[in-house]
Amino acid sequence: METKTGRADRAVDGYLMADFPWYGLDEAFTGRRWLTAVGTSADGTVEHGSIGHGDEPSIKAETTDPDAQRFAVVVTVARRPGRRSADGTGVLEATSVSSAAWLAGSGLLSCTWPTHMERALRQDWLDQQIATAWDLADDLAGPHWSTLTLPVDGEPTAFHYRESEYGWVLAGSARGAHLGAYGRGMSAYGLGLAVVKDVTTYDG
Repeated sequence: METKTGRADRAVDGYLMADFPWYGLDEAFTGRRWLTAVGTSADGTVEHGSIGHGDEPSIKAETTDPDAQRFAVVVTVARRPGRRSADGTGVLEATSVSSAAWLAGSGLLSCTWPTHMERALRQDWLDQQIATAWDLADDLAGPHWSTLTLPVDGEPTAFHYRESEYGWVLAGSARGAHLGAYGRGMSAYGLGLAVVKDVTTYDG
């Protein structure tokens, strides 16, 4: 049987392999913190990951009350220039604030779909909503976004911010990385972000 410690160890391994800093909520948040799986490129390079705070969202919508969930997830994306793929056959686009915005938007949707929706329709709904999230992330100067200033390591930092019926999403940049975040039940206003000092203390 796989133990919780085993799962945590494997999640942490990916975070320890990254060549960029990880961000989470600052020390003002005193609740539970947890890790998701990291995202990697074809050659195994760690490109992004998400650190959760509060309740861990469940995709088992039938057994949970999404309106009762309180969480904020911080997405860290490595700053990467445009570059050739590992096998030399293509070119990888540079990462940007839009990359963080899309990861945050799709992350929110993946855990907050409407509970009244039939299971057979959920994937179609999710595909459509994620496509919309990509369009929104590609238009950060558009009317769907406002500006929210939050402290990052104590420095006031401007983020693109939007709200929907499913929760909120924000995206910006900090030292060494692009940042996204999403949440529900916890207000984005008043949050502070900071570099994670010891990621091994987080749950997997």
